[in-house]
Amino acid sequence: MTARELLEIIANGENSALEFKRENIRPEHLAEEIVAFANFEGGTILIGVGDDGFIEGVQREDMEQWLMNICSHNVIPSIIPFYETVQIEGKKVAVLKIPKGPHRPYQTSAGKYFIRVGSTKRLATREDLGRLFQLSGMVHYDITPVPGTGEKDLDMTRLRQYFLEFNYFDILEEPPEQRQRILFNADILSREEERLCVTVGGLLIFGKEPARHLPQSGIAYARFSGEDITSEIMDKKEINGTLPDVVERCATIVKDTLAVPAQIRGMKRQEKDILPPVVIREALVNAVVHRNYSITGSKIRVFRFANRIEVRSPGRLPNTVTIEKMKIGTSYARNPFLLKYMENMRYVDRLGRGIPMIIRLMKNLVGIEPGLEEKGEEFWLTLYLGD
Repeated sequence: MTARELLEIIANGENSALEFKRENIRPEHLAEEIVAFANFEGGTILIGVGDDGFIEGVQREDMEQWLMNICSHNVIPSIIPFYETVQIEGKKVAVLKIPKGPHRPYQTSAGKYFIRVGSTKRLATREDLGRLFQLSGMVHYDITPVPGTGEKDLDMTRLRQYFLEFNYFDILEEPPEQRQRILFNADILSREEERLCVTVGGLLIFGKEPARHLPQSGIAYARFSGEDITSEIMDKKEINGTLPDVVERCATIVKDTLAVPAQIRGMKRQEKDILPPVVIREALVNAVVHRNYSITGSKIRVFRFANRIEVRSPGRLPNTVTIEKMKIGTSYARNPFLLKYMENMRYVDRLGRGIPMIIRLMKNLVGIEPGLEEKGEEFWLTLYLGD
C-alpha cells in the first residue's frame, strides 16, 4: 500500500471494514476488534491513527511480533493476518488486515464473541451466535427444537404418506412411544429440556401450520407494474404452508403472470415459454431449502417486475461457498434436514445442478445470465425475462 492510497483511505473515515486505533490500545481491546472483523467479512485496522483520522504514528520496534502474538493468543481460534507498515509524513502507520474468518465463530481469550455493525463492534447476541455457528456448520438450525410445539402440530396424514412411500410402514400403526422414538431418530422431534418438541425442519416439511410457530417461513410475493420497487403494486400475497406447498403455490402464481407468445409455423400454432417452469420451480426450491431460517425478521421475497423476477432469500452464503463456486455446481447443505426430505420428495438433488441448470437455460432463452449476488443479509437470484 502506498502513502497516497493510505491517506485516501484515512480521509474517508471509519466504516464497516476499517477501524482506527492508537498505539497505546490494550491487547485485550484490540483482540475484540480483530474478533469482530473475523466474525464479519474481514477488515483493516490502522494502528497509529486517532478516531478523528489524525495520524499519530507508532514507535515500538516489535509492533509486528506484538500484533501476531495478539492474533495467536488473544483470539480463539487464532488467525493469521496480513501486516505491513506505511510511512506517511515521517510517521509510521501499522496496517493489520484481518481476513474473513474461515473458522467462525471467533472469540477473545476472555470468552467473548463480537461482531461488526457499521463502523463499530458489539457483543454478539444469542441470535448472532446462532447464525455464526450455523455458518460454520457446527450447528444446523433446521434440527433445533421449536419451543411450545409437539406431535399435535404435525400433519399426521402427511407423515403417514411419507413413511409409507419411503420407509414402507404405517407410522400411525406404531404404539405412541415407538412412534415418538421413530420421529426423534428422524430429527422430526427433538428434546427441549424434558419435553419433545417438533424441530424447525419437522414443522417446515410436516407441520399443520408452520407459520404459526415460524413466522419467518413462507414467501412474500408481490407483482409490480414497472421495473422497480416504487412501481404500482398489481398483486400481493403471503404464501404460507409446508415447503412443498409453498413452492407449488408460488410457482403457479408466477407462471400465471407470464404471457406465452405464440407463433404460427405452417398450419400449426407453436407456443414458447417466456420462462421455463423448471427454472421457476428450481429457483423457489433453492430459496426455501437453503435460506437462513435463524433470521426471524423476514420471509423469502419473490418480486415480479415487468422485465425480471427476483427471489430474495434471507442469509448470506455459508463460509466456504462463493457465487463463482455456485456457478460450477458447488453444493453446501446449510439445512441438511430440509435437503434430505425435499430430495426424498424429488424436489431437489444433492449434485448442485440447480444453479448451473438455471444459468444454462436462461442464457439459451434470453441471452442474459441470471443475476447472483449478496446484498446485505440477503442472497438475490434475478431471472431476466426476454422481449
